[in-house]
Amino acid sequence: MKTDIRKLIVQVDETRLEMGQQIQPPTRRAVAIAVITNPFAGRYAENLDELSDIGAELGKLLGERCVAALGIAPSEAESYGKAAIVGEGGELEHAAAILHPKLGAPLREAVEKGAALVPSAKKMGGLGTAIDVPLGHKDAAFVRSHFDAIEARVSDAPRANEIVVAVAVTDSGRPLPRIGGLQKHEIKGQDGLR
Repeated sequence: MKTDIRKLIVQVDETRLEMGQQIQPPTRRAVAIAVITNPFAGRYAENLDELSDIGAELGKLLGERCVAALGIAPSEAESYGKAAIVGEGGELEHAAAILHPKLGAPLREAVEKGAALVPSAKKMGGLGTAIDVPLGHKDAAFVRSHFDAIEARVSDAPRANEIVVAVAVTDSGRPLPRIGGLQKHEIKGQDGLR
């Protein structure tokens, strides 16, 4: 691996009861978080390819960790998302370099397919900064039941020279979805939208 990972965290959020209604099966969302050293902290660099390569490695690692934490086959994953928090020694473009050029393809492999864009968020922050990892259906962006987010936070990160990178995967949409729109059984999965 090309990056130094100081910490790796995997969490599963399972909702069993919502507004007094039993959720069967429970809705589950996993988030895998890596705290990495930012190789460009404290200095400007025109070429950020090293961070893009790190993004590819983390897309695979974190995507696979989420699928494993959910205890599902990759094809059973329904939603995904990605986010990053850059410590004060870096810049927002460092998060973009990790998240956008190369992280998506290995994440799609980890969840099988993934025709839709991977929703993303990025920000600057210090120790304990939280970020909401946006979620959307992996094959059809118009599936409203899967518009969601899960919070990622590491109490002692990011330090000034670090980046927190989070990937989230779900095995379902929100609990008790009922706002209409395209349903998951209607997905064609060809254009990433429907």
